[in-house]
Amino acid sequence: MDQRISLVTLGARNVEVLASFYDALGWQRTPSPDGVIAYDLLGQTLGLYPLDKLSEDIGIPIDSLGHGASTYGHNLETKEEVAPLLKRAKDAGATILKPAQDVFWGGYHGYFADPEGHVWEIAYNPFSPLRDDGAFRWLGYGTV
Repeated sequence: MDQRISLVTLGARNVEVLASFYDALGWQRTPSPDGVIAYDLLGQTLGLYPLDKLSEDIGIPIDSLGHGASTYGHNLETKEEVAPLLKRAKDAGATILKPAQDVFWGGYHGYFADPEGHVWEIAYNPFSPLRDDGAFRWLGYGTV
C-alpha cells in the first residue's frame, strides 16, 4: 500500500446542508456520481456522502460506524491567516471549539466543527513551511 490518502469521505446526515457549509468557505464542487458531493483538493478529494448510504455501502448499521476521534488539518502560510479563516468558518455555520491562539510547540492554531460535527484544525506551523502551491508535509518544503 502506498503511503498516501486519496479520498476522505465524511458521512453526512444532511449532505446538502454540509455541502453548503463547504461552499460558503469558498470550496468548488467537482462533478460526481449521484449522491456524492466531491471537492478536489491538492492531491486528494473530500467526499460528502449520505450517512445511511455509507452505512449500507460498508454493510454495517449506522450506530456501528462509531465516532472516531479524528481531525482534519488545514495549514496556512502565516499566523495572521488563522483567525480570519476561523471567522469565515463561523460565519458559514461552524462552531468554534478553540479560538485562534499560540500553541506550546511554537505554532498558532484554532479548531472548529462543521455543521455535522467534523472537527477541523486551522493552523500555522513555522516548522513546516508550505510549498508554493500550498502542499503540506510534516517537515515542510523549506530546506528539507
